[in-house]
Amino acid sequence: MNIFVEENRREEFYGRNLIIADREMVEQNSEEILNAADVRNVALLVVGDPFGATTHLDLIIRAKEKKIPFQVVHNASIMNAIGCCGLQLYSFGETVSIPYWTDSWQPDSFYDKIHENRKRGLHTLCLLDIKVKEPTMESLMKRKKEYEPPRFMSVAEAAHQLLQIIDKKSESSNLAYLKETLCIGVARVGSSTQQIVSCSLREMMNVDLGKPLHSLVITGGKLHPLEEEYLNVFSIPCKSDQPIS
Repeated sequence: MNIFVEENRREEFYGRNLIIADREMVEQNSEEILNAADVRNVALLVVGDPFGATTHLDLIIRAKEKKIPFQVVHNASIMNAIGCCGLQLYSFGETVSIPYWTDSWQPDSFYDKIHENRKRGLHTLCLLDIKVKEPTMESLMKRKKEYEPPRFMSVAEAAHQLLQIIDKKSESSNLAYLKETLCIGVARVGSSTQQIVSCSLREMMNVDLGKPLHSLVITGGKLHPLEEEYLNVFSIPCKSDQPIS
C-alpha cells in the first residue's frame, strides 16, 4: 500500500500532522525530534518495542541530558510474539540477525551463535534483514540522495543462505544444523494473515509466505511434547515440491 495513503489515514486518526521519521532522521538528526520537546508534547511512534533498538536508548539519554521529561509506552515485539509458533520462550537462546549477502560480502558470524544455542538445546530466533532507504552505490559516489528499492528478506532467502553456509563447512563433523533440521517460518505475526510453517531447513528454501515481515526459528533439537502438539495443530506442514503461499 502507498506509504502516503497510510500517512494520511494516520493523520486522520490522530488528528494532527505526522512526520515520517526514517532511520536516517532518527539516527543522524535526533535533535529535530527533541527540538522544543521541553515545551510541547512530541511522540515518536515505532514498530515493535521502543527498547528493541539502541537508537531509541540514545534518544532517552539525550532527553535526560536536556532535562526533557519522557514516558515510554511499551509495545509487542517479535522477541516475545514469536511465542505464537508454539515454542516456549524460555527455551530460546541468543537471537541472531541474518543480513542480505552480496557477491563480495557474505558474513556468517551468526552461525556460531546458532551453534552455541543448539549445543544447549535452545531454539534460535533469526531476525531477517530489512533494506529500506539504502543508498545506491552511485549516490554514495556522487553524494546525491538516491535509494535502492525496499527489500525484506523472506524465510526462503534466509534458508538459502543458511544452507550455503553448511555446504561450505561440509567437511566438519560437528555442524550447527543440518539440511533436515526442523525450522519454523512465520510471517506478519499478529495480523489477520499471520502464517506459521514448520518444515526442514531444506524445505523452507521453497516456502513462499507472501508479504513481509518474516522471521525464522531454528529449533534447538528435541521438542517438548507440548511444543510438538502445538506445531502439529497450528502450523501448516510444508511439502518441498509444493511451495506454500
